[in-house]
Amino acid sequence: MDVTIDGRTAGDIAASVRALVDGGALAPGDPLPPVRTLAAQLGVNRNTVVAAYRQLAQAGAVVTRGRAGTRVAGADHLPEEGFARDAVLRDVGSGNPDPRLLPDPAAVRVPPAAPVLYGQSTLDPALATWATDHVTADCPRELRVSVTGGAVDGVERLLATTLAPGDLVALEDPCYLTSISTVRRAGYLPVPVTVDAEGMTVDGLRAALTAGARAVVCTPRAHNPTGASLSERRAAALRRVLAPHPNVLVVEDDHFSLLSRSPYRSVVGPRHARWAVVRSVSKFLGPDLRLAYVASDPETAERLAARLGPGTTWVSHLLQRTAAALLTDPATHDLLARARDRYAHRNAAFVDLLASRGLAATAPDGLNVWVALPAPSSDVTARLMRRGWLARDGADFALERRVPRAPHLRLTVHDLDDDDAVRLADDLAAATRPAGRPSR
Repeated sequence: MDVTIDGRTAGDIAASVRALVDGGALAPGDPLPPVRTLAAQLGVNRNTVVAAYRQLAQAGAVVTRGRAGTRVAGADHLPEEGFARDAVLRDVGSGNPDPRLLPDPAAVRVPPAAPVLYGQSTLDPALATWATDHVTADCPRELRVSVTGGAVDGVERLLATTLAPGDLVALEDPCYLTSISTVRRAGYLPVPVTVDAEGMTVDGLRAALTAGARAVVCTPRAHNPTGASLSERRAAALRRVLAPHPNVLVVEDDHFSLLSRSPYRSVVGPRHARWAVVRSVSKFLGPDLRLAYVASDPETAERLAARLGPGTTWVSHLLQRTAAALLTDPATHDLLARARDRYAHRNAAFVDLLASRGLAATAPDGLNVWVALPAPSSDVTARLMRRGWLARDGADFALERRVPRAPHLRLTVHDLDDDDAVRLADDLAAATRPAGRPSR
């Protein structure tokens, strides 16, 4: 390699590599020097280079492959949610809602209104009123509502109100795929916080805050991919951990709100200064509506408003009025009740199918089933592909792939009929058996 990396601290070394990538001196796939080699060249401790490479890996700028070394990451290395492109297999890893359980926007009457022009309010009054009432029922405190182009747009803009590239963000581990890509592509450094059956862990959050995290992104219920929701005991413990850090921005991504079977439990205490609750309509009104409502403290709302100015970045009032019409329509809420029951019933039934075949899985809430595997997940996904199934490898959701962890799959099975569900369960059981071992 004929480029020169310089720096005496981990941050300076990481910044030097980034500058070389941005300037084109390093291209995707190019190797970085071995740790010992670069440490000797720079006259620094090898741990300094290890820390620099870790920063770059956490930001998604490089990929570390053990003995194969560390290489500059490509632009497309981060997995994304949704249907796989050009797949001929049956996709059970998409994470999508059932289109049959989404309301038809054409079925509601959107009230007429005057055209909205540049410089006018970015909020539709009807949607603002509904959203304020909806969130206030869960967050009885002073708040303001904003509207963004979906949850991803909302989280991205909220983080940008507080963070600069290189700042630390506490993220759940395993983590929602889009949160991983949002944080890494903005240049922030994710700090993993382990998730268990009760949600984000206390020790993990405490460690992230001690490390200097300036923002926390938390899923209060229907965590993706595990389906976990915060217990009241866990939420209270997390509030105590956050209490000494009132200016850390806490973003609660309540993506499953109107479909969830779990109560909303917040990690934000009554005296916490910087917070926001993001509620997307994608799971229950449809991803194409491209809308989320964000409730936050007034200061955060002001900062967010500066990034949703009435120039070109506000959410169309036509979309907002359509969402308001749907959300105030009794037929929509009847459909939501059916969808809530459908997802829960189908997921629970599939968990039972797997249990009868000796496989452990959970689906406490949300759209997906989280399957624990007795074999490496990459092997299982490959075997399922040979049987006609495209599954989502649980390793995709890991923030730190270099850390060994129990293998999992995330499966989206709520739209399978009974016969297909049985066939998938049978194929998954076969795919997890050691080679040459017959079925029972």
